[in-house]
Amino acid sequence: MARISAVKDVEKWIYQIRGKKVMSDSVLAELYGVETYQLTRQVRRHIDRFPEDFMFKLTKEENLTCQIGRSSYGGRRYLPYVFTQEGVAMLSSVISSKRAIQVNIAIMRAFVKLREILLVHKELVHKLSELEHKVEKHDTEIQSIFEAIRQLMAPPPEPPKRRIGFHP
Repeated sequence: MARISAVKDVEKWIYQIRGKKVMSDSVLAELYGVETYQLTRQVRRHIDRFPEDFMFKLTKEENLTCQIGRSSYGGRRYLPYVFTQEGVAMLSSVISSKRAIQVNIAIMRAFVKLREILLVHKELVHKLSELEHKVEKHDTEIQSIFEAIRQLMAPPPEPPKRRIGFHP
């Protein structure tokens, strides 16, 4: 796996799996400056702190799709764990180094930033939808105006011709 050069680049290590934003155990271990097995050992020792909405193990299919945590010999012996924002926050209670605290702060900020971006995106989609509706309404109204102008520009109908002569 590529070295993580700066904590500010955390966002690129956040994936969407099962509809949740998550980070893999190997990335978190590297950020914290520990081995992956040390991180997962601490998690297993405190497993009651990590319910399924905080952390879950990837399936083989998810692992292949994500390409998370590949070793030099072609794979890991065990499927990786991934941690949601809440799980990352809980990691700070089981990995207690100064670096882990600083990394957790950066990760929390990255999750919050992503949430804000999604919120802005939803607002933009809503405003665009409103604008489309207004344009469609205006198109209909403009079409009605053009129809009225066409009717005004049309030559008046010819009056009926009067017959002169015998009327029965």
